[in-house]
Amino acid sequence: MKQAFKINDDGQQRRDFLRISTVFGLAFAAGLLRPSDVFAAEWQGKAFEAKSLQDAFAALGAGSPTVSADVIIGAPDIAENGAVVQVNVSSKAANTEYIAILIEKNPNAMSAAFTIPEGTEPQVGTRVKVGETSNVHALVKADGKWLVASKEIKVTLGGCGG
Repeated sequence: MKQAFKINDDGQQRRDFLRISTVFGLAFAAGLLRPSDVFAAEWQGKAFEAKSLQDAFAALGAGSPTVSADVIIGAPDIAENGAVVQVNVSSKAANTEYIAILIEKNPNAMSAAFTIPEGTEPQVGTRVKVGETSNVHALVKADGKWLVASKEIKVTLGGCGG
């Protein structure tokens, strides 16, 4: 009577985890990877805690960004539920390295921030809360310059406790 050999899924997952951990450990030890390459590079707490657009711009070092047609916001004109609003941002500006989404009338202006690696398409999408009818701003850093575009989103049901 033959018995089939059965691999325990938990055992396979454990081996995969050990393999991946070993590879990353060797890469860190050899200096091929830095923790900032793998984990969140830099937390911008002051920008996320800013209550106004100007404070968020100042915390990011954006000053007064230039309005640009190279920054495109894809979002609904009317959001039925402000708790979950899909916002897409893309940039046609050369050498885009950073994209942030800010919502003017939210308790904290900055909702999302993305570092765009070199050679990647500068396009992001996420869901954000929009507390009330407000302008949504896409802030882009490209070639050392700060660019911005805005779009009003009308909210019928508030996202921040409304």
